[in-house]
Amino acid sequence: MPTGMYKKSFSLTQDWKANKGNAKGIVILFLFRAAHLATIHKLLFIVMLPYLIFYRIMVEWFLGVELPYKVKIGKGLRLFHAHALVINKDVIIGENCTIRQTTTIGNKENADGSFSACPKIGNHVDIGSNACILGNIEIGDNVKIGAGSVVVKSVPANVIIAGNPAKLIRPISTEYQ
Repeated sequence: MPTGMYKKSFSLTQDWKANKGNAKGIVILFLFRAAHLATIHKLLFIVMLPYLIFYRIMVEWFLGVELPYKVKIGKGLRLFHAHALVINKDVIIGENCTIRQTTTIGNKENADGSFSACPKIGNHVDIGSNACILGNIEIGDNVKIGAGSVVVKSVPANVIIAGNPAKLIRPISTEYQ
């Protein structure tokens, strides 16, 4: 489904343009990108361990955003009102996505007690506030997810979805994009 998906990049400032005028978003994503450097090599992880502890205390405890350093996020992530955001460490997010407050993205518990894989989110996905995206699903490129939506099934590219459970509202015209 998602065509571009995550591309490994380690620029600490790659999200600044997307968050222009949003100091909290810039700070959180700068700290995240620095912590994400620990995923390059085991030795670098050991060297960065004190920073990773600082990152967890600062971002999770003080700023209220669970954004583990292992999450794979493409460049240009935009965080609006970054508060009460919970993202599982195994989530993959493409480039130029927007995530709003009180959003949860992660796995779900299956009927047998095991846990599913996490969502894979394409490029240019706009996620409304208080959305829940759960399970082993894929969200296509250029998708808009309405506020308060609960997404538990894969979504094709170029659509608007909303509701609980999320349903197709309408396709997005790609003619003008």
